[in-house]
Amino acid sequence: MAKEPTIYDLVLLLSTSSTDEDRAKILSEVESAIASSGGSIERDQDWGTRPLTYQINHQTDAEYHLLQFQGPTSLLESLSHSLRIADGVVRFRIIKVVPGTPPAPDSAPPLVAPAGSTPGASAATAAPA
Repeated sequence: MAKEPTIYDLVLLLSTSSTDEDRAKILSEVESAIASSGGSIERDQDWGTRPLTYQINHQTDAEYHLLQFQGPTSLLESLSHSLRIADGVVRFRIIKVVPGTPPAPDSAPPLVAPAGSTPGASAATAAPA
């Protein structure tokens, strides 16, 4: 029985204070690192600019990307090192997709309101304490 190739999810948060060219360069470098290691990109989704749950380095939002890829385990260390030192990267996470896991959705996850906020509610309409 042939072994299924290992698929990884890379969730990448890029700084919105970086230029469009810098963010595109980071994505291009990730894609070329995957290709040069003999890997392949299975899915590349741009989830757009979304608010962060909490501030990271004084930033309240980031540009989110999901890349699903196949590649050797040596690629993971190389990607982690490159992304850790890249100036435009706010956060990233590489996760091994366990066989049998449902596929990623075709669209970005819904935005969730911050804890304690109610859409459409204002201080004047809030219930008294």
